[in-house]
Formats: sequence, structure tokens, C-alpha cells
Amino acid sequence: MSRKPRLKGRAARLARLFPARPRQAARTPFVLLVVLLLGGGLIGLLVLNSALSEGSFEMDDLQKDTKNLTDEEQALQRDIDSYSAPDALQRRARELGMVPGGDPAFLDPDGTVKGVPSAAPGSPADTQLAVRPPEAIATLPPLPSATAAPGASPTAAAGPGPAATAPGASATTAIPTTPGR
Repeated sequence: MSRKPRLKGRAARLARLFPARPRQAARTPFVLLVVLLLGGGLIGLLVLNSALSEGSFEMDDLQKDTKNLTDEEQALQRDIDSYSAPDALQRRARELGMVPGGDPAFLDPDGTVKGVPSAAPGSPADTQLAVRPPEAIATLPPLPSATAAPGASPTAAAGPGPAATAPGASATTAIPTTPGR
């Protein structure tokens, strides 16, 4: 005999909005929602872990490449340092036939010369092989030829050339030319 009291007025209107008897909520949709959320979270973590490990492998490869390139750079820098060392430069210059320069002279902006220039020291053989202007070549004695006989004089072995001009001819008419020019 427990009967609910009847509601009147505003309370009755509010009571109509609520269900008359309490229902039990369905468990299946809730369980499905929880399983889907947990599964989605696990799949998300798996994808994130895979991406991080892939990035780690790529970073290891890049670090190995960086190490190899750094080693190569250091080896090249050692080569450059060895080639640009003063003794190596001097040795290569001598191989090319270069000699140390003499005392330099300097020009001021107003045109005055400071210092006394001097020629580079060289051996007598070096002065015969030096590059000279065409006018100076006509007045030099000829170089000894490799085909000359051991006892022959250098002028006879040289053959006709600038020194073998006729007595009345000028020395500038026998200027040697380089083939191809």
C-alpha cells in the first residue's frame, strides 16, 4: 500500500519529463565503446612506437654518414695542409724549375721606387733556359744540341740559327717562331 503521492502544479510537470520507472541502461553499447577506445589507443601507441623506431634507425644511418663524411673531410684537410706546407711548396717549385726571388722593390703611389731590386739567384744552366724576349734570343749564343758529336763545338752542332746569320744581315730577321702560332 505504498502509493506515491500525487504531485500537483509545477512538480507534476517536472515529473512528466522523467520516465515513470527507472530503466536499466543497455550494457552492450557501453562495452563496445570502451573496447573501441582501448583498441584505438593501443593501435595509436603502436603506430607512434613504429614511427619513433623508424626515426631512430634513420638517425643512426645519418650519424654514420656524418661520421664518414667528417673523416673524409679531415683526410682531405690533412692532404691540403701537407701540400701547402712551406717545404712541400718549395720542393714542388724546384721541381718546376722555379728559384727563390731576389730582393723586391716597391712603388709608392706617387711613382717613387723604394728598395733596390735584384735578380733571382740561379745557376748558369738556368740562365740559358730562361724565357727571354725575341730580341734577346737573336743575340744569345746557341744552346748545345743533344745530337752533336762529343768533341764538336757547340756552334757547329747548332746548325743554322740566329747566331749563324750572314755578316751583313741584321739579327732581327732571324727571330725564331713557335709552331702553331
